[in-house]
Amino acid sequence: MIEIDGSSGEGGGQILRSALSLSCRLGKPFRILNIRAGRKNPGLQPQHLTCVRAAQLISGAEVRGDSKGSSELSFIPGKVQAGHYRFDIGTAGSTSLVFQTILLPLCFARGESDITITGGTHVPWSPPFHYLKYVFLPLLQRTGINVSLEIERWGFYPKGGGLINGSIRPASSINPINIEQRGRLKDLRGISVTGNLPINIAERQKASALEVLRSHSLQADIEVFSPPCIGQGTFFFLLGEFENSTAGFSSLGERGKRAEDVGKEAAMGFIRFYSGNGSIDRQLADQIVPYLALLDRASLFTTREITGHLLTNIWVIKKFLDVRIEVEGRKGESGKITVNPQ
Repeated sequence: MIEIDGSSGEGGGQILRSALSLSCRLGKPFRILNIRAGRKNPGLQPQHLTCVRAAQLISGAEVRGDSKGSSELSFIPGKVQAGHYRFDIGTAGSTSLVFQTILLPLCFARGESDITITGGTHVPWSPPFHYLKYVFLPLLQRTGINVSLEIERWGFYPKGGGLINGSIRPASSINPINIEQRGRLKDLRGISVTGNLPINIAERQKASALEVLRSHSLQADIEVFSPPCIGQGTFFFLLGEFENSTAGFSSLGERGKRAEDVGKEAAMGFIRFYSGNGSIDRQLADQIVPYLALLDRASLFTTREITGHLLTNIWVIKKFLDVRIEVEGRKGESGKITVNPQ
């Protein structure tokens, strides 16, 4: 059984989620200790338990230690079964993170799967729905994996209640990627959203973002609207489409945070990416590596920033796979990642 120290690297829930995904896909059992040891509320929380139980359901796994606050978990997977699955996090926990946990194994299952998840769709410390749909999934599609994702209802922190639906159509063959240069910027667009709050807040977010972009001789088409949701919240998202890649940057409103700062935050995220080197953004780098590690041919990409999340994910991957992943560059700087299956 593979032994994993959950306090290693970033020491967060990502270690658990990556281990669950790879365990299900490869049929390799694991035991994780010190789960989220460095966090303010260590151990398994409701969102992490939903990930565990989702992985358990799709693989018929035998699980020990799956209780709130648990610092240790054993997971022995069975065979992954495609099917129709529904999961309710019960809090504003991230629907995106639960979806990503089971997406990888279901992408390689025999048959199509339909997934419904209830929880937080646009919440802190996780990729928002729009990042998955418009940045992560299009890159997966380039490998040959066909996944669609739709949102029925938005869910902000702390009430959650959002609803997403995903359909996974496994590919007959998976292709590597080679994206060393992002190419020229073809299109820059975004959305500015308020949920059960005055629409002028979204207009202020938009105006602030456009001001930042104009100061760098850039323009963007920003749509303003109020989506169906439970609770209140604001959100801003920018999508940059380049010749060879796509990058996304977002910001969430919160009590005491000015609308202008929400728009500025996302716009500055794009400016930092646009002004530097790297074909894909920092979030996408750590999210795509597990898929590339499962292929039988080499992949290569450059990233604007080598993050702790990326390095931690590579560490987890090497626990499960005999794969050579070369990182050229230092943490916090741009770099090149080469994934060479053995």
